[in-house]
Amino acid sequence: MSTKLGVNQSTAELPSKDTSNDELIVPEVAPSRRGAWNNPNNLKPAGPQGSESLAAERAKASFDPSQLAVLLHGKENLEVDKMILDVLESEQVFSKENLHFMSREQRFQGAMASGRRLLELAKEKGWNKDLVFRAMLLVDEPGPFSLHFSMFIPTLEGQCSNEQKAKWLPLALDNKIIGCYAQTELGHGSNVQGLETMATYVPETQEFEIHSPSLTASKWWIGGLGRTATHAIVVARLILKGKDLGTHTFLVQIRSLEDHTPLPGITIGDIGPKYGYNCVDNGFMLFDRVRVARESMLMRYARVEPDGTYVRPPSSKLSYGTMVFVRSSIVSNAAKNLARAATIATRYSAVRRQFSNEEASKEDVVAGEYNSKKLLPRPAETAVIDYPMQQYRLLTQIAKSYALHFTGVSMMESYHQLVRDLSNGKIDGLPEVHATSSGLKGLTTDMAASGMEDLRRSCGGHGFLKNSGFPEFIADYLPNVTYEGDNYMLTQQTARYLVKTFRSLKKMNATPINAPENITPTTRYLLDAAQPSFSAETWHVKSAADLENPSLLTAAFAHRAGQLVADLVRALDSGELTWTTAQLDIYKVSRAHCQYILVDNYCRALQSESIRSQPPSIQLLLHRLFTLFTLDTMETELGSFLSSSPTYINPTQISLIRQGVRSRVNALRPDAVALVDAWGFSDYVLNSDLGRADGRVYESLVESAGRNPLNIGENFPVVSGYAEHYAPLIKGSTAVRAKL
Repeated sequence: MSTKLGVNQSTAELPSKDTSNDELIVPEVAPSRRGAWNNPNNLKPAGPQGSESLAAERAKASFDPSQLAVLLHGKENLEVDKMILDVLESEQVFSKENLHFMSREQRFQGAMASGRRLLELAKEKGWNKDLVFRAMLLVDEPGPFSLHFSMFIPTLEGQCSNEQKAKWLPLALDNKIIGCYAQTELGHGSNVQGLETMATYVPETQEFEIHSPSLTASKWWIGGLGRTATHAIVVARLILKGKDLGTHTFLVQIRSLEDHTPLPGITIGDIGPKYGYNCVDNGFMLFDRVRVARESMLMRYARVEPDGTYVRPPSSKLSYGTMVFVRSSIVSNAAKNLARAATIATRYSAVRRQFSNEEASKEDVVAGEYNSKKLLPRPAETAVIDYPMQQYRLLTQIAKSYALHFTGVSMMESYHQLVRDLSNGKIDGLPEVHATSSGLKGLTTDMAASGMEDLRRSCGGHGFLKNSGFPEFIADYLPNVTYEGDNYMLTQQTARYLVKTFRSLKKMNATPINAPENITPTTRYLLDAAQPSFSAETWHVKSAADLENPSLLTAAFAHRAGQLVADLVRALDSGELTWTTAQLDIYKVSRAHCQYILVDNYCRALQSESIRSQPPSIQLLLHRLFTLFTLDTMETELGSFLSSSPTYINPTQISLIRQGVRSRVNALRPDAVALVDAWGFSDYVLNSDLGRADGRVYESLVESAGRNPLNIGENFPVVSGYAEHYAPLIKGSTAVRAKL
């Protein structure tokens, strides 16, 4: 007789020893081991417990993490997040306990249910759209309603006329219509000007005819389109009187509000499983001469009159507002995602012990106590976090997360200032914000994605488990490097702006003394680069003490970026390179410029009142993180620094840089766990067995295995399908079995 044990069962009817060879054989299970996934013997991990190790790490901190958390997030934001988390964790529909074991269809159905409940809660509790979006981020399951709030509503707010806003925005905010943003096509992504979908104006009926002229014109990758959206903001080529006026935006109803069926002439579906983001129904859509009213064109800036007259916008770039917002948000979120990965890896590294290295463990008070009391049969193993290589991997990524944070804050401030300027008809700042957000989007998402993967690897084999909190989290983040512009393509927009600015400064013979009024903080360094003596400059660092000066470190990044821009302009102007053949140089220019922005923003933050008013311990901590980030970036990018200006940095300074990285890692080591604690990620958000705040790593891993469907129900104690597939192989001839 075969037996199926549920995870909570402690007894079972087992087969007798005289079971015939033709019957299913199930090994006897010792009574103490039945239902073993519940750890019936209450076994504990060997050696120092995770809770002890994390408590000792937190006791080492030189600062109060709760104070740093307020600086990073703001007291009010922390309180709001806690309020939202209390609500989410109290409702079963938001539970993450078994997410890792679900199929895509199960996950999507769950996302539909949690999305609906979240919108119901918003009404019950009076949450505005910003709180709803924050709740979605805390649920941390990108779902079918995500793009409604992140793209659809912001586009209505930014590109609709006042009359259109009055009509459509209340419906969107009340979720009476659910929207998506349909730009990307099967054949075109980054090349927006190559989009094929057409919107031809028909003056006789005052309608636009939306049409997909080819297969590659199919809208593709559109989040929320596949099974959810009722309306789409469609980016299409405006055709007036046979003339193509380029891409414009149109609000198109795509599904019935009665039964959700696609409207006539519209073919819609889900594009299928993806590397990540599988709770988002990325969809495809084809139009077969679908008619929409003239008022469907978003007309805040450009418009078409009833007779077909085209009214041009004041600037062709005014419609960039939504794109800048999304890219700015991506830059801002890069820090949080990298910090989340660092939180998991750092806590786990404090709990995980491998080998026994007396030198590395000399500061480990927990291991010292276990050894002095002889609580173990052999010396306690060394915490992974005490190995210098692991410290370097963790602390450099932690330093990057803080650098990304301050640039994220600056980027959002720039965006909000741009919105204020645009509302007053001032468009001068748009090119810079667009160029900066483009380059930073590329650099920061590359930094976050590569950092997250290295942190996963730093956790060894357990980091490969889904319940480590890494695989799906990383997979869901990876689209950031592609959507809203491929990272390599975006560098051209940044470099083009820098080349144009540099040429302008050279033409007017501008100097730091007679700088033009419109020079921006992010490009002021180009004034120095435009001077004849620039290439002969050297770095004013004489000793290790000079590396404590943020201005000197920032100057090195400014000089490298300036030299690369100057060299690119000379190569282009001389005909040595064309814009096409210079693509590698363009990438390097954009990367150097954006790394300078990261350093400069951090430097400015250190001088701000918000940080100067902090306790000395936090000021010192942030200064150390800044120095580690800048020196580590310089060492990593040393080839770029030396090739751009071989005489600016000398061999002695290179040695100081390398020594500086090591000394900052050592200085920050006692604060490692407290630094990630300050980010304030709850266990609910992390959803990680490895990154638990209480250090119960091994217990949690076993508990998760106990919930695995392959270990319970019809699969316990013998897997379903054994009789059909394994038994015919294993139960071969009696002779073979006897030998075994």
